[in-house]
Amino acid sequence: MADRVTVIGWDGSPLTAAARSALGAATLVAGAAHHLALPEVPPRAERIRLGSVSLAARRITGHRGTAVVLADGDPGFFGVVRTLRAPEYGLEVEVVPAVSSVAQAFARAGMPWDDAQVVVAHRRTLRRAVNVCRAHTKVAVLTSPGAGPAELGLLLEGVHRTFVICEELGTEREQVTVVTSDKAADHTWRDPNVVIVIGGTVSGPTGHGNWLAGGDPDSPPRGWALPAAEYAGPFGEGETEQLRATQLARLGPRTGDLVWDIGCGSGAFTAEAARFGAAVIAVDRDADACARTLAAARRFGVQAQIVHGTAPLALEDLPEPDVVRVGGGGAEVVSAVADRRPARIVTHAATRDEAELVGRTLTEHGYDVECALLQSVELDTRAWTEKERTVGFLLSGQLGRREASR
Repeated sequence: MADRVTVIGWDGSPLTAAARSALGAATLVAGAAHHLALPEVPPRAERIRLGSVSLAARRITGHRGTAVVLADGDPGFFGVVRTLRAPEYGLEVEVVPAVSSVAQAFARAGMPWDDAQVVVAHRRTLRRAVNVCRAHTKVAVLTSPGAGPAELGLLLEGVHRTFVICEELGTEREQVTVVTSDKAADHTWRDPNVVIVIGGTVSGPTGHGNWLAGGDPDSPPRGWALPAAEYAGPFGEGETEQLRATQLARLGPRTGDLVWDIGCGSGAFTAEAARFGAAVIAVDRDADACARTLAAARRFGVQAQIVHGTAPLALEDLPEPDVVRVGGGGAEVVSAVADRRPARIVTHAATRDEAELVGRTLTEHGYDVECALLQSVELDTRAWTEKERTVGFLLSGQLGRREASR
């Protein structure tokens, strides 16, 4: 194992005294081509071109001497430090940080970033990164080849955002470009880069001051499945508080997910799924329902894309969902949704016959189905008398493991 491992962050500025001292004593240096070309790298040191960090970590583990790893920005922020400290390598590292590329990008844009989401986009996570950009008004995306500004713009079709694209920060080729998301695919961009994605409606609660990076958990109201009085209404039969709470629990919307809310009605489910950090596309054939849903999203300060159209036809050009609530349309819409293979689907039925039909449809599409008969009774607590009773079937489908792996 190497006698000493130092990870040095580089942001284009002259190296600090600590960094120069560690680099001058190195017998092995790992980094990208521009790092290995730095004049401070000892000419007799073994050099490793840093492609796979795991491969470099194995080489360092077997090295007898002093190793230095050079990385852009702050190597402890989505950087090489996490891999080098993995238990399988047993490396203890010292870190000499630099300004992160995200901090540099926001500095170039002259913007604060304590309220920004930060995501890493590569081919495997690109879709989830895009969903974060749909759901939030300020996102920094660390891009990679095949998951850059052009790909982000293409997948954000239907959602307007402004891109601040920062290329090769800290180098002589540094360039900052501002374009709208629909124009990003018209250019060829250099990697690596940072894209600041800005846009969406900012309204609703603002909380009690910034104290947590990336969001404000103090934003009112407290709780989920809020009562009807919190929304403009009217409420449909599938929008009761109790049913909505169970639907949210079954779907588990989360940051990085894309949720379809088909038959969005009052907008209550759309707003609450978005409050979990998910991106939401709300669909309804009723223009008034679309307007109510947009108003609900704005009131709670969340983002939602509203599609006025009739399912299943209106679903054909939508991006692939992770989880779906079907608030109307019955077995025909459920079948069309299941063809798109979301991980989970929830819906409701007023009668047992309808519930059985929807359940068979989900089963035939490879979903494991649960059905529960839910009954809720609202009481007048002054006299403890019944005010309203609702009964309905909740159906939830989870894609079976065999089907999910196809």
